[in-house]
Amino acid sequence: MTGPNTRTDSLTLEVVELIGAVVARYHEEYEQAAGRHALTGAQARVLGLLSLEPLPMRQLAQKLKCEPSNVTGIIDRLEARGLVERRPDPADRRVKLAAPTEEGLRTARSLRESLDFARRPLAGLSQDERVSLRDMLRRMVGAGGDVADAVNVGTDGDSGV
Repeated sequence: MTGPNTRTDSLTLEVVELIGAVVARYHEEYEQAAGRHALTGAQARVLGLLSLEPLPMRQLAQKLKCEPSNVTGIIDRLEARGLVERRPDPADRRVKLAAPTEEGLRTARSLRESLDFARRPLAGLSQDERVSLRDMLRRMVGAGGDVADAVNVGTDGDSGV
């Protein structure tokens, strides 16, 4: 069934509500986990991205869909805490990369490990069910896109911890 009614049928509305509930619970748990590390949610998201690979500030801002000046402030605070450092990009020494320190990597790992809200329900699904769910979610966010770009990892303001 396609067309204008596909957005208002009861099944679609229920699915949208359930996705919203999952997102809200995930963000709530993420904020709590960040708070246990004396981080804002924005700082935790930046640290999580940097734990995957060092990034130039401009690329971080693009991934977070925010202004580079906002990223600079977040990096400044993470650097002051010894969680992130700035280093020259080996490919272009004019560019500075933000990179996690060893303590930053430990903190990012601890944050990731404490986010078990979805792990428990997912553990109850079979391997095939998890693969199907993953594939459906990938279709929803857009084929071939960067998952980090597709998920809302925006910075809801940084209170400056």
